[in-house]
Amino acid sequence: MDRRMSRGYQQTEDLSGAEYLASIYGTEKDKVNCSFYFKIGACRHGDKCSRTHHRPTFSPTILLQNFYHNPVVDVRQADAFDKVGKKDPEEQKYFDEFYEEVFTELERKYGEIDEMNVCENIGEHMIGNVYVKFVREEDAEKAVKDLQNRW
Repeated sequence: MDRRMSRGYQQTEDLSGAEYLASIYGTEKDKVNCSFYFKIGACRHGDKCSRTHHRPTFSPTILLQNFYHNPVVDVRQADAFDKVGKKDPEEQKYFDEFYEEVFTELERKYGEIDEMNVCENIGEHMIGNVYVKFVREEDAEKAVKDLQNRW
């Protein structure tokens, strides 16, 4: 047996059951909880996933699922993969206007934003996802409650 493997095995062998489960929670080794959902709040299998999707009870980050619609990339088109990441000036202008409008409105209504990310991944579970991380959890909670009735 490889020394690295035996050392790693020994390390997990020294842990109690609860300690071992805590050490693998949210990782690929966790066979109960979905590591993809844990990391990004989305899973390509959706409700058909064999693993559990835990929605956090509180977080400074909110997810606006499939919120950004790229006018150039349509996932139904055969050349969608070729278009991802290649921006023409018109598409960049559209994105910049979208980003500025959403960032400005959310920050004005709910509180200071630490960062905002827009997914360009064309997997159905991620395309157009917008992740907004507020400085304060309370602001994120307020945004979630208000936006559930809007979008």
